[in-house]
Amino acid sequence: MVNIPIRFQREWIDGLKTRIQEDGPWNNRELFRLAWEAEQAMAVSDFHELQCLRHLPRLQPLPHQIETAHKVIQEMHGRALLADEVGLGKTIEAGLVMKEYMVRGLVKKVLILVPASLVVQWVRELNSKFSIAAAAQKREYMWTQYDVIVASMDTAKRPPHREIILGQEYDLVIVDEAHKLKNKNTKNYQFIQEIKKKYCLLLTATPIQNEIDELYNLITLLKPGHLGQSAHFQESYVEGKRQVKNNETLKNELKKVMVRNRRADGRVEFTQRHVITVPVDLSPEEAALYEGVTRFVQEQYYNEEVHYKNPLALITLQREVCSSRDAAFITLANMHNRAPEDSPVRGHILDLVEILKKVETNTKAEKMMEIIKESDDKIIIFTEYRATQEYLQHFLAEHGVTSVLFRGGFKRGKKDWMSQLFEQRAQALIATEAGGEGINLQFCNRLINYDLPWNPMRVEQRIGRVHRLGQTRDVYIYNLATRNTVEEKILRLLYEKINLFEMVIGELDAIIDHLYLNRSLEKNVVDILLGSKSEREMEIKMDNLSQVIQSVHKTIQLDTQRSDSLEGAILP
Repeated sequence: MVNIPIRFQREWIDGLKTRIQEDGPWNNRELFRLAWEAEQAMAVSDFHELQCLRHLPRLQPLPHQIETAHKVIQEMHGRALLADEVGLGKTIEAGLVMKEYMVRGLVKKVLILVPASLVVQWVRELNSKFSIAAAAQKREYMWTQYDVIVASMDTAKRPPHREIILGQEYDLVIVDEAHKLKNKNTKNYQFIQEIKKKYCLLLTATPIQNEIDELYNLITLLKPGHLGQSAHFQESYVEGKRQVKNNETLKNELKKVMVRNRRADGRVEFTQRHVITVPVDLSPEEAALYEGVTRFVQEQYYNEEVHYKNPLALITLQREVCSSRDAAFITLANMHNRAPEDSPVRGHILDLVEILKKVETNTKAEKMMEIIKESDDKIIIFTEYRATQEYLQHFLAEHGVTSVLFRGGFKRGKKDWMSQLFEQRAQALIATEAGGEGINLQFCNRLINYDLPWNPMRVEQRIGRVHRLGQTRDVYIYNLATRNTVEEKILRLLYEKINLFEMVIGELDAIIDHLYLNRSLEKNVVDILLGSKSEREMEIKMDNLSQVIQSVHKTIQLDTQRSDSLEGAILP
C-alpha cells in the first residue's frame, strides 16, 4: 500500500479567529450590497450583445455602427470588408469590433495599416474614444514591444519592417483605404496576404472602382476561397469587366463578408454647410506695405544675381502682410539676418521695416471681431502663422473675448487640455494648421479661415473638424480675403471656381489623389503667381488649373455613377 503524505495548511486559522472576534466583513450589509451590485454590473446577460459599450464612456456610437460591429462579430466571425460610404464612420465600426474582441479576451496583438497622413488620427481616435493604448510606429523595436501598433503601409512593407511583421502572429489586422489592394499582383496585396492573422478588417468606401475583379481580389484576401477560384468566379458571375450575372446569388455571398451602409438609407444626415466670403479692405498704411513687399518679392524673384533659392519664402512674405504685421516682421528680420552684410537686399528690407512701423491697425482682425460679436457661440479661427496666432489672442483679449491656442508644437497632453478649455470655458480657439488634423470639435459650428492655405485639402481638413458625423447644427464658414492681394486671387481663381466649399465630404480627397497633386499643388500655385509676367497671364494660368481640377471632378463623378450602377446590381 502506497503511503500518501498529507499536509494541513493552518495559516488561515489565525485570520479566521480574528474575523470571528471582530465580527468579520461577511455580515456587513453595505459591503454585501456593493459586492452584489458589482457582480450585477459585470454579469453578461446575453453573450450576443456588445459588451464593450459599457466600457466606452466617451463614445456614443450611432445605431448603424453598433449594428455593423455586431454583424461582423456574430455573423462574419471577425473577417469583414467595411464598405460604408464616405463619412459614415468606418473607423468607429472597426474600433468597436477591436474593443469588443479585447473585452472578450480574444484579441491582444493588433496591426493597423493606414495611409501615412492618417496614422496620428487613428492613434488619437483609439486612445481618446476607445481607451485603447495604440501607438504610432516610429522605431523598429516598436513592432514587437507594443500590442496595438498603427503604421503606414509604405513603412510596413519595407525591409527590415516587413520581416519583423511577417515573423509575428497578429490577433487582428486592420487595413484602411483597402481599395489600394485591388490588384493581387502588387507588393501591397501580397504583403497583407502573407501576414499571419486570426481576424482581419478591410476598410474602403469604394469596394469597386473599375472592374468586378477588384472586389473579388479584396474578398479573396479576406477569406480565401469564399467566392471560389478565379476561373469559377468568372464563369459564375462575370459577363464583362463591369457586367455581372447571377446577381442575387452574388449578393447573398457578399452579405456574408461585407457591410455597406449608404447615406441614401437615411440613417445619417449631415447638416448644411454655409460659406460666407468676407472681403477686407486694407488701410492705406497696410496697402503701402503690401505694395512695397510685392515689389520686393518680384525684384528678388527675377534678379539673376541674387536668384532667391526659395521662391516659396518670398510669396509667403507677401501672404504674411495680408495676415498681420507681426508675421511679416519676423520673416523680414530672418531674411535680413541671412543676407550677406554687403548685400543690397538688407537695405531694401530695412526700408520695408520702416513702412511696417507705420501700420498701427489690422483691418482683417477688426473684421474678424465683427463676425465673433454676431453671436456668443464658440468659434474656431484658423491662421497659417504662429506670430499671427499670438497677436490674435492678444487682440481678442483686448476686446473681452476669451481664447486658447492650438498648434503643432504642443505635446499631446497640452493639445487635449486646450481642446477641453475651449469646450468648457473659452469662446474662441485660435489654431494653426495642426488644428486641422486629428481633433473633433462638433460642439462648435462656426469657423473663420483668417488665412487661406493654398492646398484645398487643408481647407477640407479644417472644415472636417466641425462638419462631420455627430454635428447637429448647420456649419458656418467665414473666409476672410483682403482685396487686391494674392489672397483674393487664390480665393477667386481657385477655391470658388472648383466649388470647393460645396463639395461632398471626401470628394476633394479623390480629386487630389487622382491628380497626384497632394504634394505639388502649392508649388504649382507659387510658380503661377511668381512666374506670370502680368495679371492677365496669372489669371489664365490659374483658370487652366481650376479647369483641370473641374475636369477631373466630372470624370470622378461619372466613374462614381457607373460604380453606383454596378454596386446596385451586386452589392448588398
